[in-house]
Amino acid sequence: MLEKALRGSKKYWTWLLALAVLIAIGFFFYLRQLYTGLGITGMSRDVTWGFYIAQFTFLVGVAASAVMLVLPYYLHDYKTFGKITVIGEFLAVSSVLMCMLFIIVDLGQPMRLLNVIFYPTPNSMLFWDMIVLNGYLFLNIVIGWNVLDAERNGVAPEKWIKPLIYISIPWAVSIHTVTAFLYCGLPGRGFWLTAILAPRFLASAFAAGPAFLILLAFIIRKFTSFDAGTKAIQALAKIVTYAVIANLFFFLCEVFVAAYSQIPEHTAHLEYLFFGLHGHGALVPWMWTSIALVVAAIILLVIPQARQNETTLGFACVFVFVGIWIDKGLGMISGGFVPNPLHEITEYVPTVPEILITIGVYAVGFLVLTVLYKVVTGVKEELAG
Repeated sequence: MLEKALRGSKKYWTWLLALAVLIAIGFFFYLRQLYTGLGITGMSRDVTWGFYIAQFTFLVGVAASAVMLVLPYYLHDYKTFGKITVIGEFLAVSSVLMCMLFIIVDLGQPMRLLNVIFYPTPNSMLFWDMIVLNGYLFLNIVIGWNVLDAERNGVAPEKWIKPLIYISIPWAVSIHTVTAFLYCGLPGRGFWLTAILAPRFLASAFAAGPAFLILLAFIIRKFTSFDAGTKAIQALAKIVTYAVIANLFFFLCEVFVAAYSQIPEHTAHLEYLFFGLHGHGALVPWMWTSIALVVAAIILLVIPQARQNETTLGFACVFVFVGIWIDKGLGMISGGFVPNPLHEITEYVPTVPEILITIGVYAVGFLVLTVLYKVVTGVKEELAG
């Protein structure tokens, strides 16, 4: 089936070339980082996780969101998701791949990955994060590819695929739960020290991921003859609606606990993010933008007429995706490190090389996603023809 990715229009090859250029630029600056060290990033002694780990955190959620298609389709035989489930599984593949690349670039020296393999420490959450991410990548590649191949040949998938599908459902939840435990298991960081962090991560994942899938379905329909179907898109839109409301509710619960308790270890981080602290407030406009986008998206999504209008739905999905990206891709990391446990403020701003490396990693992910989707649409068009 991979040969279908080798045939395409001029726009398809131009897009791949543009991604290749971005990858080359990112790789060039990564080589600079490899030679110079992480000093070319905006990270410091007080902020040891930065833009790379923030993107990793966000993309784990996008990867986990595939379960919102897999569970209804395979477990409850919800036929509406029949066309789009493999799209979600391949989105998970590219997302997990980007997650791993962000971990590699954050390590500074990639050979440090071998320490996790040669010196495994089961009491470390990083060890379990490696297990769940690699396992989830393997599951989605095997399931997605075999189900698509079976569909192309007009036969039922092999019987051994079904147990893997059942395993992938709790596994999807586990990848973002373990990621949340990486943060809330650190007792010196009051912003992350909350039992609700894992549910909050999952709610944001089940909002941002399906929102992005809807946007991808629109893009695929525009450039190919494959249509995921209005019913499937609207079903996904309802999932996004409930999940983004739950995400906002969990956030407001955090705000209430911090504001009502008046414990400095909790209030200082929120104050820094939304109002600034001691004259420092680099993220204040970003965080209020995130809140505004999420609230605007909820308003659009809860009104049936607006949700059923694809133009309005597209805007709502963009608002959800960008709003949650700001929250998890900027605020979640800096909010936990600033101020530090001694209540000193060292602000973090990503540098130009850091941003270009990040863009390069995203370009790798979109390149893989484009190739996989070219295969999917090629098979679907072949069957329709």
